[in-house]
Amino acid sequence: MKKFVNTASINREASSPERIISLAEDNYSAYIREAAEKVISSHKPLVLLSGPSGSGKTSAALRLERQLGELGVAAKTLSMDNYFLPITPESEKELPRDENGNIDLESPLRLDIPLFSEHLKLLASGEEFPMPHFDFATQSRTASTPMARKSDEIIIIEGIHALNPMVTGDTHKFALCMYVSVRTRLRSEDNGMLHPRQIRLMRRLCRDRLFRKREYADIFKMFTSVSRGEDLYITPFKERADFDIDTFMAYEPSVYKNFLFDGLKTLANELADYPCCGEILKFLAELDIIDPSYVPTASMIREFIGGSELNY
Repeated sequence: MKKFVNTASINREASSPERIISLAEDNYSAYIREAAEKVISSHKPLVLLSGPSGSGKTSAALRLERQLGELGVAAKTLSMDNYFLPITPESEKELPRDENGNIDLESPLRLDIPLFSEHLKLLASGEEFPMPHFDFATQSRTASTPMARKSDEIIIIEGIHALNPMVTGDTHKFALCMYVSVRTRLRSEDNGMLHPRQIRLMRRLCRDRLFRKREYADIFKMFTSVSRGEDLYITPFKERADFDIDTFMAYEPSVYKNFLFDGLKTLANELADYPCCGEILKFLAELDIIDPSYVPTASMIREFIGGSELNY
């Protein structure tokens, strides 16, 4: 059954921003605590955490790490991004391509699967290995770091391909699988629906504009490719998850309006080739603004608007 929330009901609750935020954050915290309890009861040393772009994977992993610590279990979060293959003039010829001949940045074949598979087994067994670091600016690997899972330590591995069997193989004996994404839809005054994908797009529009200095048109264009990759390589494997979390927060679109509405409205004609821009503007227009200063520093929303106390 599809979940939805009305813009009108959000506005009613937004008249008391502390309350709507507290309720949403408490609900999310309950999800995280339940996930931590499942991890502990599974007695498995690894957690594989997946979700599409803008789902809140990184903050979910870090919150889970913190929650496990509060329950007396040592935990550490690692990113699968470190296993991307470097892009060099020589390697470009071997990298996966999409139907337009461009490098398929969303493909699992962008990862060094043999190396990751080897390190996954070493993590499970507690053996030391040199973990690579990937520099996105140069698309290259930098110096590696010695890594080993300590006794009774939980390692959380987050990445878009964490549940893809092509990448992680058969891990049910030593890993608990989690999937995070937006599952809730927004419903407008005329009963129109905003798909969860567009809510995740709002998150990316905020983050990429604020911190990666990307133009809106570039973000929309990139999200088209990201969504294609999501349908091919991520969502088909969400059923492998032992536990899933809906990361939607009822107040978040009202916060994003501060960062997006005026800019998107000004560029609406230039962005007419991207229908989702008009859809997002329609819903933002119906929502009252909630000041970002009300958002807790530990909130998942801070992953997209900044000011987080978590170490991303």
